[in-house]
Amino acid sequence: QSQFVESGGGLVQSGGSLRLSCKLSPSISDYLTVGWYRQAPGKEAEGVSCISVSDGTSTVIDSVKGRFTGSRDVANNAVYLQMNNLKPEDTAVYRCAGNCVPGMWGQGTQVTVSS
Repeated sequence: QSQFVESGGGLVQSGGSLRLSCKLSPSISDYLTVGWYRQAPGKEAEGVSCISVSDGTSTVIDSVKGRFTGSRDVANNAVYLQMNNLKPEDTAVYRCAGNCVPGMWGQGTQVTVSS
């Protein structure tokens, strides 16, 4: 049974950085891609990044381009989201998703950015 465990969230000031981690089991190789989604209170979930498991290339949405970077570590069955220059509008619960499909994801980790 697939399992995703996210970590690394927290409370930071605007302009700060966080690195989110997602541990996948049984194996990251069960997926072609792994994505990061976020959901702010009262809003729908939004895809933030999608990472290729085979070559590690990643895409991000325009609103975080130049600030967020997705990556993966196949040996450790993990994906990461490096978030720099955080803004209050980045506040949300962040979840990783298998094959970049919403719904196939973990419990999430809370990111709160204060102004």
